[in-house]
Amino acid sequence: MMQGRQAPAFDRGVVTTIHQGDCLVGGEEDLTFSTILGSCIAACIRDVEARVGGMNHFLLAEPSGSARDRYGASARYGAFAMEQLINKVLTRGSGRKANLEIKVFGGGLINSALTDVGAKNIEFVRQFLADEGYTLAGEDVGGAFARRVMFKPHSGRAFVKRLDSDAGASVEREELSIVRKRAAPRAPAPAVDIELF
Repeated sequence: MMQGRQAPAFDRGVVTTIHQGDCLVGGEEDLTFSTILGSCIAACIRDVEARVGGMNHFLLAEPSGSARDRYGASARYGAFAMEQLINKVLTRGSGRKANLEIKVFGGGLINSALTDVGAKNIEFVRQFLADEGYTLAGEDVGGAFARRVMFKPHSGRAFVKRLDSDAGASVEREELSIVRKRAAPRAPAPAVDIELF
């Protein structure tokens, strides 16, 4: 029998699911945010003084649009998702950036068709936080698997479970669908007959 201290059990409490594109903030003691990630990223940001925090979930799935912007147009969405979460936590919390504790999760390589998406997401979120002057309190990123992340904004505790291939296949299908929709070429606008007089 092993002696020593074990981490207390993770009490799920009231679970709120965060879907791709969501950004929610709360501070109730029994609140838990939950999401499932493949190549997507979820940031969990908490004001340690106010005991308020939130989670977002975003996928940067568009190819780079120019050499100047290595993340392409989708970086605007990732930056928006991060800024939105930070601002919501600051507004509900103490308003002091120094009180923010930031953890990031995801960026897995779950399908060869999404090879660069997870790595690009990890690089993006790390660079974004560094550029804004934040340091990471923790991360669980990369790997070749999907993961379930649960985060309690009141206490700041996070729980990560690596998912088996069956659960990962469902995440993979969803992400591939999103990538394909964004990458699909748009049909040219139909010609319009205009009569000038």
